[in-house]
Amino acid sequence: MSTIPTKLQALISERIISGEFPPGTRLDERALAEEYKVSRTPIREALRQLAARGLTDIVPMRGVVVREIGVKELSEILHTDCELEALCARLAAESMTAMEKTELEYIHQRSKEFVQNGDIDGYLEANRELHRLILEGAHNSVLTKMVGDIRERLSPYRQYHPAEADRLVSSHASHDAIVRAIIDGEGEKAYLAMRAHNAHLGNAALRAIRQAREHGGASGNGAASAVMPRRRQAQGDPKPPAAKRGRPRSTPQA
Repeated sequence: MSTIPTKLQALISERIISGEFPPGTRLDERALAEEYKVSRTPIREALRQLAARGLTDIVPMRGVVVREIGVKELSEILHTDCELEALCARLAAESMTAMEKTELEYIHQRSKEFVQNGDIDGYLEANRELHRLILEGAHNSVLTKMVGDIRERLSPYRQYHPAEADRLVSSHASHDAIVRAIIDGEGEKAYLAMRAHNAHLGNAALRAIRQAREHGGASGNGAASAVMPRRRQAQGDPKPPAAKRGRPRSTPQA
């Protein structure tokens, strides 16, 4: 179960990514604690997590400020991740053991059950496990670490895209092409399938982020002007401010 700082980090990161907290915005511990109705301790830890993810910087005499990460830079990082993970899929097709392939097939079939039941949380957990198995199945520790580091840096951005009614269905279908190619030992097919899968997700995320930043920028709202719902929230359940009209919904990446 997620801790309070982790939940707060996720809520604040979405506001950074959407442009509600634009680059250069100072994230004040006291103001955020009052807004989310929690103490300053979990806010402080959440801000440390944001800095570790590269979304903020700690600036002398100013404190924690939102880092400038432009759409162009983000696009380049997404492209790098797309190519490297596709390479992992190719290597996995060529080097996975029979037992590893069996485990990959099992997780893929489990994810199908989650799709049929509309279990988003279950599917996302299976999705993370499936990608982990492919990375490890490449049997290249240097490449695996590179992809892991990039995915950690991208994780707040990759989860931000418009909700789609058939999101799980389309994601599982593209996973099917990847898994089939790996199990059959078809390295080039696995590479192309993973590349197409990640390219689609990356492009969807970029479109949503551009749209969100247009709305966020036009509103002129920064950290100081964000508004929380009036009813007080329990400390164990921090809530985000009311959503702005016109902002795209965000759902975790599948």
